[in-house]
Amino acid sequence: MLTLALQTVKARTSGFVGAFIAVLCGTALVAACGILMESGFRGGVPTQRYAAADVVVTGDRTVRPPGGDVLAFEHASEQPGIPAALVAKIAAVPGVKSAVAELTFPAVVVGAEKPALGHNWESAVLAPFTLKQGNAPAADNEVVLDSGLAAQAGVAAGGEVQIMVRSAPVSYRVSGIAEGRGDRQAALFFNAAKAAELAGRPDQVSAIGVTGDVGDRLEDVLANDHVTVSTGADRSAAEFDDVSQTKAILALIAGSFGGYAVLVAIFVVASTLALTVEQRRREFALLRAVGATPRQIRKMIGLETLVVGAVAGVLGSLGGIAVSHGLRTAFANIGVVPQDFELSISPIPLVAALLIGLGAARLAAWSAARRPSSINPVEALGEAAIQRKEVGRIRLVIGYVLLAIGTAATTLPLFVPGQIGAAMSVMAALVLIIGLTLTGPRIVGKAVRMIAPALSNVSSAGYLAAANVTKNSRRLAAAVTPLMLAIGFAVVNFYSQTTFTAAVQQETTRSITADQIVSGVTGVPAEVAQAARKIPGVTATSLVRTEVITARKSGDTVEVNKSPANGLDPEAGDTVDLGITSGDLKDLKPGTVALGDTHAFWADKKVGDTAEFWFADGQRANLKVVAIYQHELAFGDHVLNAEDARAHTRAGLDNAVLVNGNAKDLITSYPGLTITTNATAQDRGDERTQFLLNLVAVGVILGYVAISVSNTLVMSTAARRREFALLRLVGTKRRQVKKMMRMEALVTVGLAAVMGTLVAALPLTLLSIGFTGSPVPSGPAWVYPAVLAGAALLGIVSIAVSTGLTLRAKPVDAIGSRE
Repeated sequence: MLTLALQTVKARTSGFVGAFIAVLCGTALVAACGILMESGFRGGVPTQRYAAADVVVTGDRTVRPPGGDVLAFEHASEQPGIPAALVAKIAAVPGVKSAVAELTFPAVVVGAEKPALGHNWESAVLAPFTLKQGNAPAADNEVVLDSGLAAQAGVAAGGEVQIMVRSAPVSYRVSGIAEGRGDRQAALFFNAAKAAELAGRPDQVSAIGVTGDVGDRLEDVLANDHVTVSTGADRSAAEFDDVSQTKAILALIAGSFGGYAVLVAIFVVASTLALTVEQRRREFALLRAVGATPRQIRKMIGLETLVVGAVAGVLGSLGGIAVSHGLRTAFANIGVVPQDFELSISPIPLVAALLIGLGAARLAAWSAARRPSSINPVEALGEAAIQRKEVGRIRLVIGYVLLAIGTAATTLPLFVPGQIGAAMSVMAALVLIIGLTLTGPRIVGKAVRMIAPALSNVSSAGYLAAANVTKNSRRLAAAVTPLMLAIGFAVVNFYSQTTFTAAVQQETTRSITADQIVSGVTGVPAEVAQAARKIPGVTATSLVRTEVITARKSGDTVEVNKSPANGLDPEAGDTVDLGITSGDLKDLKPGTVALGDTHAFWADKKVGDTAEFWFADGQRANLKVVAIYQHELAFGDHVLNAEDARAHTRAGLDNAVLVNGNAKDLITSYPGLTITTNATAQDRGDERTQFLLNLVAVGVILGYVAISVSNTLVMSTAARRREFALLRLVGTKRRQVKKMMRMEALVTVGLAAVMGTLVAALPLTLLSIGFTGSPVPSGPAWVYPAVLAGAALLGIVSIAVSTGLTLRAKPVDAIGSRE
């Protein structure tokens, strides 16, 4: 049977090209996602500040709620501190040559372009940094700058600089200039006492650098101390906060993006193979007539698919390396990953993608082979020339059930706000698309019967086109489906994001009632808000943008989620409007929290209860609920006291200060601070990055879908060469055949546009009503007609090109050719 399958593939190479391309591209996409996911665990950048340390010990950023399984965890966005007492414990471990504590905190050198990090001078040996000029900092008013930072500030040893660390600038004498490894971060060093004071974490250090080959031993010794022991390339994640966050984000993106990719790949491969098998119905009918058993037909189709899938899968897996690098470059350009982030490539994701590709192909082959292998020979010969009239009852039932589920799911944004609600709209659209795919032949059949009379009256070519689409509605449905998928998927993904962004901006504008907003590139010292409140006639509050991690029991599993949160002062009432429904924002003292009403409902919390979650640095929080509010899109699910929010960030700064009154004179003492009046312009870079990230991910999937659309249309058109030959032999001219196909192309594109628009319209309308109150989605209007135009161009060109190539053959030769 394998020999027969190999011979069939060899003899019908052109017939398997469509399936080959579908598996190739699908496997490449899945492999790229796998490489990105692996890089989220093993990728990084070369370490610089810890280059001389064999092991780096930092606080554990992984939050694992009790009762959860191995997948129930979340990555904290802030680096937690670790007890200073661990230095002595580590130094006492056999094999440790040295253990050096490091303190790290943001610092701004006035006049320098690049933000810097402050450290204690003792940690300079971990790079190592070596003095080029001057001496180590001895007094509290002395500092050592790295050579790049000194050049930017225009100072040398013996000079003076102004440095801001959570306060107005303070003068320091430059005691020395040091040279380190790399220039990814600017560094300045203080003596031990001053560094501990500026770090603001009594009895804690940021990291401990260890020399000696003791990585495994330290993991055992520190197993109960809630720390992370990093060696090799993992040291960069401990050193660079953006690398640590990038690795967590990459794993999350690859998992989500990869899930969509696998779903779309299975969908495309299944539809392509179904079309390939359908086009060989004469061959299978003949095999059944000469005695082939259903099992033999199924086995032959399965082996053919494995042969084609194996070759395409291997090539696609290798091609996934190039795709992953392209995605990494795109993610770097929009700020999701650092420009110097290096991917980790191993055989694991390539083999996994190959297996997924083969599994999808084999599953699709099994589904496609059921009909030609199960009918008896007489029925097979009877159905060989024309399509089967009825669609399977089970298929229709499943399709209608999915349509019902998808329709119900579109209502979720009316009850679930935030990014989750927007994501639900996309998932609902996908379910609707799958449901329409299963019921497509029946729906398309009814549609073409309605438009066929009008099409018949256009011309003779229109008459032929009407007859074709009426008698071959299943073939038409196979061509309409991928175009519908492209239109619906593109429109829903784009406008769900723009509508969500517009809703956030709308609610932010309504919720922030302050006259002025004070902000800075690296943040605003907390003392600015305190000073503003001392000015007669001025009210002010700190605004700290942070994150919290929540866990919720769902059946036998624990759902862990990370969501945005904000920190405010109790005096914030005159500068913000949270839409308080119960409680009072004036009670928002340290140790308390206000909850969004949707989150409070699902968590079953009310004023006076205790809310359990984790701060941005992974530290456990049990805070008293003092208020419930409605404006969750602007402020997130949790509003903390600003002091609590700052305490769990490394910077310890406000993101902005909201002021009612005149604060212009206040900022003169703080270089780099600015005043604006546009609330929506503040600190929304993360939302823009998320929007661009979604565009990149959707763009890649749509690229794959576009390839499958062209692939399907070319296959279905090229398979009609005998039909075209017969038309030519009975007197139809070449231009008439082409005109007929243009008519069919217009019908195909028109139905796809209508169905794709309907698939997108329902979830987007309900999403927009739930988020903005308007039934019209927000976003540039030109995108929708552009998507339709792109899909129409793709469909018409694919059909036109394949028709022209098919008509090149002489009718006499084509009529006698194999299927």
